[in-house]
Amino acid sequence: MADIELNAISKRFADVTAVDSMSLQVSDGRFVVLLGPTGAGKTTTLRLISGLETPEEGSVHIGGRDVTSESPAQRNVAMVFQQYSLYPHLTVRQNLEFPLKSPVLKTPSGEIKNKVQEVAEVLQISHKLSNKATELSGGEMQRVSIGRALVRSPSVFLMDEPLSSLDAKLRADLRIELKRLQSELGATMLYVTHDQVEAMTLATEVGVLDEGQLVQFGTPREVYEDPNSIYVATRLGLPRINTLPSDLFGAAPTGASTIGLRPEHIKFGEGKECTVTRVEHLGDQTRLHVELEGHRLITLADVNSAVGVGDALKVAPKNPLYFDADGQRIRH
Repeated sequence: MADIELNAISKRFADVTAVDSMSLQVSDGRFVVLLGPTGAGKTTTLRLISGLETPEEGSVHIGGRDVTSESPAQRNVAMVFQQYSLYPHLTVRQNLEFPLKSPVLKTPSGEIKNKVQEVAEVLQISHKLSNKATELSGGEMQRVSIGRALVRSPSVFLMDEPLSSLDAKLRADLRIELKRLQSELGATMLYVTHDQVEAMTLATEVGVLDEGQLVQFGTPREVYEDPNSIYVATRLGLPRINTLPSDLFGAAPTGASTIGLRPEHIKFGEGKECTVTRVEHLGDQTRLHVELEGHRLITLADVNSAVGVGDALKVAPKNPLYFDADGQRIRH
C-alpha cells in the first residue's frame, strides 16, 4: 500500500471553490474518513486524488511520488462509488475479472482465477460467482463493487459513500466487513461520507470538511471531545450537541457566546430547574428532552429511570465546551 499527501490543492468550478487550499496526510495503512455535508468538497477531493479532476493549484503525492500530472490508470488507485457500477449482463465472476483483463494490467489467466476466488471468499460471495449482477441483493452488489477494487491490489482505495444507498442493517453489516478487510489487508483507505456513525466506527482518523476546507483532523475521539468549532462539534455525536447561551448557567469564560453540552455532559440533582417534555426509551439508553428557561435540550438518563413527562429536574453542566460569537472554540 502507499500513503497519500495533498499539498495545498484547490479546485474551482466557474465561481465555486469546491476544494480550497487543502493539505492532508493519509499515512500508509490508515483508514481515513472525510466527513461533511453535501457541498463540503468530499467527492471532489477523491476525484483530485484519483486523477479524474486536475487541481488549479497544489500537488498530489501517492507513495511519495508526485502524481499530479498522471492519468488515473498511472496512479494505481481503485475507487468504489455510491452506486454499484456493475455490468448487469455479466456474472459476478465476470464483473470481478473485468479490471484484471485491462490491457494496462495484463494479468495472466491463472492469476485472474486465483485473485477472483480469493476476493470472493473474503467478501463471502463465492456462492454467487455464477449469478448475474441483476440477481443479487443490494448488499451483495456492493460487495461485488468492492471486490472489483480489491482484485486490482491498488496502491490506495478511494470510497465515495459506498454504503449510503443500503438499508440500515446492511450498512451496519458492511461497516464491520469493511473495517475487517482494511485491517487484514493493511490497506490505505480514504472514505468520504456525511454519516457520522460511519466516521466514528470506521476511521483511524477523521477529517472534517467545510466548504472545501479541512477544518479539523484527528482520531474520532479527539475530534468528538475537543472540537475546534461549533461546526465540528455538530458533525459528530448523536444526539447532537446542545448549544445554548453561554451565560445560561453562569461562570462562562470571557468572550464566550455559546456553551456546548453533549447529552452525556449534563448532570442531575443540582443547578437550574427544567421540565421534562419527552422521554425516549431506546433499550440501551433513555433520552430526556427537557425545557430550560425557554431552551430545549437533550440529555441521557439511566435506562431504568422512572422520570416522566412533566417532571421537574435540576441540571448542571459537566465538561462544557465554550465558543465565541463566530462559533470558534474558546479553551480555558
